[in-house]
Amino acid sequence: MVSPARSWRLLAAISASSLVLAACGGGDSDSTEPEEGGSAAQGDGTLVIGSLLPQTGNLAFLGPPEFAGVELAIKEINDAGGVLGKPVTYIEGDSGDTQQDVANPTVDRLLAANADVIVGAASSGVSFTVIDKITSAGAVMYSPANTSPKFTDYDDNGLYFRTAPSDVLQGRILGETILADGHQNVGILALQDPYGEGLADNVGSTITDAGASLAPEQPVFYDPAASNFDAQVNQVKAANPDAIVLIGFEESAKVIQSLVAAGIGPQQVPLYLVDGNLGNALGEDLPPGTLKGTKGSLPGAEATTEFRKRLATVDPALKDFSYAAESYDAVITSALAAIAAESDAGEALAAELPGVTRDGEKCTSFEQCKTLLEDGTDIDYDGISGPIELSDKGDPTSAIVGIYTYGPDNKLLAEVDYQPGELEE
Repeated sequence: MVSPARSWRLLAAISASSLVLAACGGGDSDSTEPEEGGSAAQGDGTLVIGSLLPQTGNLAFLGPPEFAGVELAIKEINDAGGVLGKPVTYIEGDSGDTQQDVANPTVDRLLAANADVIVGAASSGVSFTVIDKITSAGAVMYSPANTSPKFTDYDDNGLYFRTAPSDVLQGRILGETILADGHQNVGILALQDPYGEGLADNVGSTITDAGASLAPEQPVFYDPAASNFDAQVNQVKAANPDAIVLIGFEESAKVIQSLVAAGIGPQQVPLYLVDGNLGNALGEDLPPGTLKGTKGSLPGAEATTEFRKRLATVDPALKDFSYAAESYDAVITSALAAIAAESDAGEALAAELPGVTRDGEKCTSFEQCKTLLEDGTDIDYDGISGPIELSDKGDPTSAIVGIYTYGPDNKLLAEVDYQPGELEE
């Protein structure tokens, strides 16, 4: 099993006044565009945060909690006096998905507006399309949800970071869960992109390394833009699996409908989901009871009641909380790194990012950590998403993966098995 991580305290209750999030609340964004003339590479004294998160595309259902986490963090930071004596400026941006060319124009707009840190993308596939553009401009790219292992050793000029752990961890924990449930012949259906391929590989290797088998012997990949998924589903069915892993995004509801039609739906063959498709929104497109007993993995610590209440002040309609904490912590650590660097310049604060998350005096809020930094104290920020502990390669080395279960109403149950794990630096 995965060795336990160090224990940590979750962030205390967050105080925030009401904001309206245009991406998911239906109102006008109160983000402020920065003045022209600065440089993302050099900094201009004002920390500018841009978001590159899904408002449209097949990950749009994951966007609301991520946007809410970013906006809540910026509100907290500015309520505590801002960074370098000035309020943090926020520019909201849509990432779309890999089927659209939305991310590149958004990045162009953010860089032209002197963004020092771009929070996103959520999709690993989308991030790979813009990472070179962002990092070559001297700005920090900081994803709350990228999990592809390929980012760990990517040539990013030291400017790419993430608060979500690599799928080496999620794949290992999900695979161990499936084995612990007694399954020995597991089918894997996954979308064909870096996220799907990487996670399928890590789940599959965990299963086969333990002596169980895959059915068929390799994961079955599909095009998420396909009109139906019957061919891939029938390929898995022919191998007679005793459990199925579905790695996908918004199209997963259609894949599940194909599984049901083929007689291998969740009530016939146990189904396991992942962070890309796990959520209450998935069940809205399926008949009641379809997902009963289905399990899924989601990196991140528990979203506490207090944190959910604060998020609700940003978006009262919020249904899911996937990667809200990771989005929040990406902004908080960026702000703390800028204070430590005494500069908003991307390269300067990037050099400080690992240091503010490890090997110093523990602190669990922006205001507390800011006070320590201004007093000359080295800090170790432990966030809502966990201890973070960023490596020099920009990866969190200690994290939690929750195993969630659906109830008879296609909603996730309150009981969650949170499993800590460590990743090598």
